[in-house]
Parts: sequence; structure tokens; C-alpha cells
Amino acid sequence: MVIEHPNRAKASSKTSRLIMVLLLLGSAALIGLIIVGGWSALMGMKIIAIGWVLLYLLFAFYVARWNRGVLPVVAALSIIMLIFAVIAVPTWVDRDSASYAASALSAGLLATLTAILVALQAVMCVFAMHAFNQQWNVEVEHYPSEEPDYVPLGV
Repeated sequence: MVIEHPNRAKASSKTSRLIMVLLLLGSAALIGLIIVGGWSALMGMKIIAIGWVLLYLLFAFYVARWNRGVLPVVAALSIIMLIFAVIAVPTWVDRDSASYAASALSAGLLATLTAILVALQAVMCVFAMHAFNQQWNVEVEHYPSEEPDYVPLGV
């Protein structure tokens, strides 16, 4: 018995998987940069933000292995991170004065990076649901002697 996944052979599915992996890695890198740049200003979010980066890296690994089940979790986490980031942007803007302690990166730059993170999380949420609807998990079983009804791409 041979098990094939016809929806994984489609160019749109391969593109969706690549984009999701890039969005997850880009989000993890951007959150990591914000953590490092604003380490002295972050109060209780350090551990949570580091955990978020690790989760995004883990999910990028799973999506790269065609695991469709993590995509709704990615969408939910991206919405939560989007909410945190929307709240953080004005806070970073307010810290851009002389009365606050300086961080590794300027508060204005951190506000810009956080605003970029807001947009990235919105795109990731929408794209995760798009990729989830492609049904990467559909399996077709046939015996090696049988000819499949389709010709898989890339074989």
C-alpha cells in the first residue's frame, strides 16, 4: 500500500508552506530583535516573549514538515501577539524622551519594529488560515501496481 498526499504536490500548497515558514521565522527574528533591543525596558514580558520566539521556531519546523495541525494555533497566537504589539507601539513612542532610561535600540526604532510586527502578525493570521484550508492532510491510498488517477508534480 502506497500513501500519497495529492494536495502537497500542488504548487500553491508548496508556496503556502514556504511563505508560512518564512513568516514564522521572520516573526521570531523580529520579536527576538525587539527583545534584545528593549531588554532593559521590558518588565514582565521577557520570559513570555522568549517563549513566543521558541514556539514560532518550533511551529516553523512543523509547518516545514507539512504539519497542518499547528496552523490554527499559529493563527491564534499571531492574533494575541498582534494585540500585544498594538498596545506596545504607543508605549515605545512615549518612551522616546529624555526622561526614560535608554535601551540598546532607540525607542523610536523599537516602535517602528513593533509596528512592522503588527502588520506581520496580521498577514500571518490570514495566511495560516489560507494554508489550513488547502488540506495538506488528505491521503490517497493505492497499491504499487495500480496507476494513480493523477500524476504528482515533482516526481
